[in-house]
Amino acid sequence: MLRSSIYHRPKNNFAYAYDEETLHIRLQAQKGDLQDVTLIHGDPYIWENGEWIYSTSSMKLVGSDDLFDYWQAIIRPPHARLRYGFICNDGKESLTYTERGFFEDVPTHCHYYFAFPFLNKIDVFSPPSWVKDTVWYQIFPERFGNGNPKLNPTNTLSWGETPTQSSFFGGDFEGVINHLDHLIELGINGIYFTPIFKAMTNHKYDTIDYFEIDPHFGDKETFKRLVDECHKRDIKIMLDAVFNHSGYYFEPFQDVIKYGESSKYKDWFHIAKFPLNPGNQLSYRTFSFEPTMPKLNTENKDVQNYLLEVAEYWIREFDIDGWRLDVANEVDHHFWRLFRNRVKAIKPDAYILGEIWHDAMPWLQGDQFDAVMNYRFTNAAIDFFAKKQTTVEQFQNELVHVLQSYPQHVNEVAFNLLGSHDTARILTVCEEDTNRLKLLYLFQLSFTGTPCIYYGDEIGMTGGDDPLCRKCMEWDENKQDLELFHFVQKLISLRQQSPAFSKGEFSFHAINESLVSYRKTLGDEELLIIINPTNRSLKVKFPTSFADSIDLWTNKHVSNDLMLNENEFVIMRKMK
Repeated sequence: MLRSSIYHRPKNNFAYAYDEETLHIRLQAQKGDLQDVTLIHGDPYIWENGEWIYSTSSMKLVGSDDLFDYWQAIIRPPHARLRYGFICNDGKESLTYTERGFFEDVPTHCHYYFAFPFLNKIDVFSPPSWVKDTVWYQIFPERFGNGNPKLNPTNTLSWGETPTQSSFFGGDFEGVINHLDHLIELGINGIYFTPIFKAMTNHKYDTIDYFEIDPHFGDKETFKRLVDECHKRDIKIMLDAVFNHSGYYFEPFQDVIKYGESSKYKDWFHIAKFPLNPGNQLSYRTFSFEPTMPKLNTENKDVQNYLLEVAEYWIREFDIDGWRLDVANEVDHHFWRLFRNRVKAIKPDAYILGEIWHDAMPWLQGDQFDAVMNYRFTNAAIDFFAKKQTTVEQFQNELVHVLQSYPQHVNEVAFNLLGSHDTARILTVCEEDTNRLKLLYLFQLSFTGTPCIYYGDEIGMTGGDDPLCRKCMEWDENKQDLELFHFVQKLISLRQQSPAFSKGEFSFHAINESLVSYRKTLGDEELLIIINPTNRSLKVKFPTSFADSIDLWTNKHVSNDLMLNENEFVIMRKMK
């Protein structure tokens, strides 16, 4: 037995409260090393005749990546507290793994074991339940629709021209309102807007005033009408909060430029020396090395109060449903804890989403974010389906590792995107192969989490990195890929029709080394989804339990000797 690979740590993703009554306990071990694992568990205060009383439960192998197996048990401790350990069996020896190491015999005193001291209700991470049923649509407001030309900036270009990084096309709130039917037809029930507050650029990540709508988009009355119209259609609204940095023309920063060290706002920013130098040798910290985006000092009480009032204001006055937090990993954890408390106090089911491109467990412990933008999922899916750079095994290993990096209820509301204003258009990444994109959408919309579609991707828009990924929305149906639109529309409708398709427990199920196959299980419904991403036909033999199943995509019975052509898939459904 390879003892050095066996690992457990209480809390985080290895031991956590899934709800007010349930604990999930996980163990990591060398891939293929253990034949079975048994969980020893009991209340630390229940003893008889001088011996600790414990029970045992079999643990389930819930996933494997390239290095490790992951075992899990679900426990409902009757008294909300637990001591526990693991009996590890590799077929040659059986060892008990505890907080104090490995033992050949099962220790009889509970002090040897790992502890979950108490399942306190207030500590249970409870993300908004509505997010699990949401399909998001990201809108870059300047490029979605020009509904009120009177608001157009100077030198506005004609809709659809090739953009530069400084182009303006006149997109506004009226343009969004005018095209809500498109979103309803697609099946969207959540909109994520990139920044809408007053700023100099077309992207608005250089905020001038956090309490004002950018006049190129409209006014507060128009925005309120937009939110109301969306809510009438059961569409949630999430705004982009740029709290890591402000814009160069943010009034407090302008005050610092004007008054230097005597400015009352000097401690609002990270300034090394005066006077400020916006040249190559910056004397103040910024986002990246961008001199027009000075970094805010969120440890300063006045900055905290200002930004927390911003967070509260747009919920209180306009009833928005969530905040997406830009460059969230560069802001201190203390501020995000304050932020969560303020936001949840005014709207308990608000969705708090952080932009973090890497492992985000420190932000996902119930005291800061509900979720992060799941770029680890994004990169794995794109490398496999779009770029064809990885094997089925590598793809599956990477996603299992992602899933096991977080608690289950974190995964259930992870923000799964394929493209955004920061990346090349997904069809372009797919080398304009629509078949690859369709399989990507199938996987994205059936994977654990809440999916997001970048505006225009559903109709086959193309474009490289910024600014080409920010082209104007194509509203001429003759130039839209309507077949792709209807494909995505049907997948979204499956999420509404089949609870297992959208929210079922996910697990890969090996059938063929060239096929991607996985199960989705929820209640009495179980799905087996098989995807052929190759350029050849493959014969498929699936489990006998799925014999004569119905393919949800075609509503036809599927025989056990199934031939899947290139880029084909089946979604087999059975009821237990």
